[in-house]
Amino acid sequence: MSYTVNSSILLTDLPINDRPQAVTSAGFTRAEFWWPFPTPTPTDAEIQDFVDALKNAGVQLTGLNFYAGDMPGGERGVLSQSARSEEFQANIDAVVKIAQATGCKAFNALYGNRLDDEDAAEQDRIGVENLQRAADAVAPLGGVVLLEPVSGTEAYPLKTAADALAIIEKVGRDNVKLLADFYHLAVNGDDVEKVIEEHAANFGHIQIADNPGRNEPGTGELPLEKWIDRSRELGYDGVIGLEYKASQEDPFAWLPREKRA
Repeated sequence: MSYTVNSSILLTDLPINDRPQAVTSAGFTRAEFWWPFPTPTPTDAEIQDFVDALKNAGVQLTGLNFYAGDMPGGERGVLSQSARSEEFQANIDAVVKIAQATGCKAFNALYGNRLDDEDAAEQDRIGVENLQRAADAVAPLGGVVLLEPVSGTEAYPLKTAADALAIIEKVGRDNVKLLADFYHLAVNGDDVEKVIEEHAANFGHIQIADNPGRNEPGTGELPLEKWIDRSRELGYDGVIGLEYKASQEDPFAWLPREKRA
């Protein structure tokens, strides 16, 4: 099993550029991040500092979110919102720069909440066009754009695998794939086993957390190991993203050190 540490939900007591070394110190060699900058267009110096932190720690960046707005404030992406579309498009260049410097291949594009004053069909039209732009931008690098069902935000329209797959079909790009976060799917009431049986071979990425609590595997009731094993049997060969909230001082105590790298 190959794991990648989501260093935006874990290790949050450290500054962003100190987290890669913490990943290494914990025995891992891979990390993924939500967008690690406060704006969609960081300076070249800010990008270089982030890239250097990864390289100096010997950590491979396996996943990166596109700019998603004010996540602590409840925003979950900007790409389907007309007033924020230019921010997303400007962000694509910064994502490509980081991809070129790190070899990262997977890029999570949070879709954006529904807005009361904007027609849902118009938001979908804008969303599809921006996903096409993103997919075309990362394709020369072998990159994949990920689309994720998300829980906990009523205004976010993609709650099940079917919701995300319907948008992916409209995008019409081979390098746009489903991000199967087993926690979000389970919390939203999706049939996770059915999703795995029907789509695991084409998953772009898997992320895990247990439920209830969104904490470490083994703290809840989800059969995460079973779901991962079945996904692999059906053809998923990517890494497993550890995207959970730590419930104890050592967030990785559940996983023997020899199984981390």
